[in-house]
Amino acid sequence: MSVLITGGAGYIGSHTCVELVKAGYDVVVVDNFYNSKKEVLKRVENIVGKPIKFYEADVRDRDALVKIFKENSIDSVIHFAGLKAVGESSRIPLEYYDNNIVSTLVLCDVMREFNVKKIVFSSSATVYGVAKEMPLVETMPLGAINPYGRTKLFIEEMLRDLFVSDSDWSIALLRYFNPIGAHESGTIGEDPKGIPNNLMPYISQVAVGRLPKLSVYGGDYNTVDGTGVRDYIHVVDLADGHVKAVKWVLGNKGCEAINLGTGNGVSVLQLKDAFQKAAQIEIPFEIAPRRPGDPDEVYANANKAKKVLGWEAKLDIDKMCEDTWRWQSGNPNGYND
Repeated sequence: MSVLITGGAGYIGSHTCVELVKAGYDVVVVDNFYNSKKEVLKRVENIVGKPIKFYEADVRDRDALVKIFKENSIDSVIHFAGLKAVGESSRIPLEYYDNNIVSTLVLCDVMREFNVKKIVFSSSATVYGVAKEMPLVETMPLGAINPYGRTKLFIEEMLRDLFVSDSDWSIALLRYFNPIGAHESGTIGEDPKGIPNNLMPYISQVAVGRLPKLSVYGGDYNTVDGTGVRDYIHVVDLADGHVKAVKWVLGNKGCEAINLGTGNGVSVLQLKDAFQKAAQIEIPFEIAPRRPGDPDEVYANANKAKKVLGWEAKLDIDKMCEDTWRWQSGNPNGYND
């Protein structure tokens, strides 16, 4: 069984490669290294003890994808490739629509040509927009509020239309929440370009001295300590969710949207404190103004994942922080080390 992983050298993609190989799958990776590095795949190979078949290409390049499908017996696809920074998407929306939507159109067209109709799509909790109640359930109304989220929502709608047009397709739309953590070996982890957009890599870069202090955006939310609450999920749990989703698409037909989260909310300051405990390092911080549109709380109802995929998150916030620190302390400059 060969699984094509677009964006397989990225943060979530690389961890998913490891878990797929552990589960007995053959993987084929395509990545253009826009937000990843070749070094990642070398480290994945060291972890799994075997070579990873790899193509350097942009998923919008139809000829490159046709070559991959001709040269490999692909059974299913996990589609991670895409731009993913919420703030950046508001500054350069056309680039996001072009990259994320066009790549999916090209990918699905080539899949159809080769009669490969099983895909796991990397969606996001941003498709819910600003919900009026928690936890978020898959049946809630959708309404993304930024270009990044809208690309995910549009792609979900496109894939639903694809299934309606041809019921031979099997599609899992995985809406995940806030992935953090790293592989327990400490050799692969999150290494964002520039100043991190997400909380955990920001905290860990403060811990190794790359950034001076943590900015906490908003201290007056209606939460346990006034800071925003989110559902953080260990990246290895998330990767396992993709392994379970591949198994599901290979054995079923349908189009299902499924949350991947823990169902537990953790505040910014609670995460900071847990990281300080794991790293035994004080994290200096300041309370900064709120960011427009940030809700008080966002966390998942993950019951459907357990029912449909047989999946649930296993690793707690302490483990997420311990593994992040092992990665960051061993690689203070990320893969550039």
